[in-house]
Amino acid sequence: MMKQINVDYFQVDDLLSEEHKLVRRAVRDFVRSEIRPVIEDAAQAHQAIDGLMPKLGAIGALGPYIPVKYGGAGLDQISYGLIMQELEAGDSAVRSAASVQSSLVMYPIYTYGSEEQRCKYLPRLASGELIGSFGLTEPNHGSDPGGMETRLTAKNNGFLLNGAKMWITNSPICDLAVVWARDEVGKVRGVIVERGMEGFETPETLHKWSLRASKTGELVFHDVFIPAENILPEVNSMRGPLSCLNSARYGISWGVIGAAIDCYETAVQYALEREQFDRPIGGFQLQQKKLAEFLTEITKAQLLSWRLGVLKNEGKATPQQISMTKRNNVHMALQIARESRQILGGMGIVGDFPIMRHMMNLESVITYEGTHDIHLLITGQDITGINAFSS
Repeated sequence: MMKQINVDYFQVDDLLSEEHKLVRRAVRDFVRSEIRPVIEDAAQAHQAIDGLMPKLGAIGALGPYIPVKYGGAGLDQISYGLIMQELEAGDSAVRSAASVQSSLVMYPIYTYGSEEQRCKYLPRLASGELIGSFGLTEPNHGSDPGGMETRLTAKNNGFLLNGAKMWITNSPICDLAVVWARDEVGKVRGVIVERGMEGFETPETLHKWSLRASKTGELVFHDVFIPAENILPEVNSMRGPLSCLNSARYGISWGVIGAAIDCYETAVQYALEREQFDRPIGGFQLQQKKLAEFLTEITKAQLLSWRLGVLKNEGKATPQQISMTKRNNVHMALQIARESRQILGGMGIVGDFPIMRHMMNLESVITYEGTHDIHLLITGQDITGINAFSS
């Protein structure tokens, strides 16, 4: 049993409400009982965790900030962040599943959908009865989503959808997908594509070294008829998908703190127990330097995400602030995972410890929903007023 290790060095808990702490404790208990006992085997076998989405729904981890009227828990943004933190302490794949369902599927239906769409889909998504996916990234357009080639062509009382999306979490098991495509006049529209629609396929992406405990795949559309009632009526621009990404990136900034803490706690425990040269390796200066830097960086990330959560609750958070926080915190977590692996030596690569699994997962997290470099350029543009993305 791992000893209790303090990761609240600046008493950030004092900034949290009792509700925040109750939410965190509930999800932490869920991860301890439902995720940790199975995650290593699932990752090694490249298999998703059985029944994960209904279990996440049962603890209120799907769309937690969606109003109770539509099946959500009606929580604030800091509660959402803490849920993501605890889930990713278990595994990034678990957090990704919840993040996609919440921020990339439920959020756009709630924000841009009709009342009929909200009532039809959101309660079943919140419970995990339905599994959603999000279609934006394409084979030829990742960092430049504005170049999307997926198209909607008007037909009868709806549209024909043609194109493809890739690197889609939950694609092979999704019941529906919120997909973004350009219509005949070039406007970006959001559509709800349902499993079983003719011409809709979801092939799985295999042989991943990262996020191995979740399903990833493609969304492929061959003349898929989208009825008018499946069009999100309240958005017709890139504002739609980008606002979804802002919500998800915010959650990621909290989630990776959980992965970093799990690596840090493992490294501290190992350094105190592992003896070399007649003393615990935690007594050597080089190891203490690493551990002190880990805790410093975790503390900075905690304060950054907490402040961002306050701003989101107040409706003041900017996309640029979200980009900075996502970039900083993911980089922090990945560096801690890499250096923690060094502390454990050869033991760092085996499944008896979570570090190598976290490290491989974070290699995806630092790339998806805005690469490390792209987020840097977003900040650079905000500083200089000059767009470095295009000539």
